[in-house]
Amino acid sequence: MADMTSTQPYMLRAFYEWIVDNGLTPFVVVNTAWPNVEVPVQYVKDGQIVLNISPTACINFSMDLDAISFQARFGGQPMQVFFPCGAVNAIYAKENGAGSVFTEELPPTEAQANKESKDTDQSPTDNAKPAKSSKKATLKVIK
Repeated sequence: MADMTSTQPYMLRAFYEWIVDNGLTPFVVVNTAWPNVEVPVQYVKDGQIVLNISPTACINFSMDLDAISFQARFGGQPMQVFFPCGAVNAIYAKENGAGSVFTEELPPTEAQANKESKDTDQSPTDNAKPAKSSKKATLKVIK
């Protein structure tokens, strides 16, 4: 049987739309160890960052099967944010915690990332080596 694509981008989009449709604020937990993650590093804690991806917090928001990108303000300074869908460990509603935690996918190695960016296919493969991390992904409610 041929390798199937990851379900994570589809589930991520579904949870995002469900949270927004219910008038709640979608937050994502992003693993910053993934290649091509562009986030404000001063807000990274324990290799993760929690981002508000609500329509009111983001400008030029784009979510496709490969990545999420948008512009937002951090400490009053505008910044372009970009991360592959596979780097998302969780999506949840700020107000009640409803959402989903994803099985941590393995980030592509640097060589794979370079090859895949040329092929415009950035999905991780089974041959990727796991990121060295002794901590499991956790959710934390931020008020």
